[in-house]
Amino acid sequence: MRRLAHISDLHFGREDPLLIRELLADLRRLEPTLVAVSGDLTQRARRRQFLSARAFLERIPCPKIVVPGNHDIPLYNPVRRFLLPLHRWRRYIAPDMDPLYIDDEMAVLGVNTARSLAFVNGRISDRQIALLRLRLCNIPDHIFKIVVTHHPFIPPPIPPYSIVGRAAKALAVLEECGVDVLLAGHYHVGYSDDIRSHHETIRSHILVSQASTLSTRLRREPAAYNVYTIDPPDLTLTVRVWDGKRFFTARKTRYKEIKKTWSKIGH
Repeated sequence: MRRLAHISDLHFGREDPLLIRELLADLRRLEPTLVAVSGDLTQRARRRQFLSARAFLERIPCPKIVVPGNHDIPLYNPVRRFLLPLHRWRRYIAPDMDPLYIDDEMAVLGVNTARSLAFVNGRISDRQIALLRLRLCNIPDHIFKIVVTHHPFIPPPIPPYSIVGRAAKALAVLEECGVDVLLAGHYHVGYSDDIRSHHETIRSHILVSQASTLSTRLRREPAAYNVYTIDPPDLTLTVRVWDGKRFFTARKTRYKEIKKTWSKIGH
């Protein structure tokens, strides 16, 4: 059994210090196997914000993988945006923006979808799609496989929103490699669904789960993060919501993989 915490859109520069403190305490209590951070660590990719983000990451008491978001590329400095878009990320957060975690039960691959030419939306490159095949298809099928991006593969329930560029091409490879779950953030809205709700050409089971924000930049719902308890063929999604003083479990949903399809068992 593995437990993965999925946090996203921290937006240091627009953070709530009390929330950050209690988030770290909550993670210590939960003791996840891994923390996946799906981008937008900073509000405007400024040095001070990256330093705050790095200090936060260093206090997470377990392994973690982290990918950039569009806010981690400078917006108002055109020289940095187009010539050195993720220089500060590499300096302060991590040199590898497509990180891989793997143990004897779970593999989690992060993919950088942030692009300097796209101010909001993101893309996956052909090089990254080749990397997905190289890394994931060589992992045995009994290992539970997860991919983490900032930009999502399916839109939130309330349109209009975009999905990550080259999604269909990447999904063909993810299906080929037997990926089980896709995690992302970006829209500050938590939701989950089967990939086939939006991509009719995909026949395999792939559960898509989105995390909300952990900043003060709220959209229609409170700050929250997700925790996944992985015990194949079962997966339990727990949503931990911030009420201004503490995190509490607002919702718990159990999924079971039945004949290569994720079925919702209960709440």
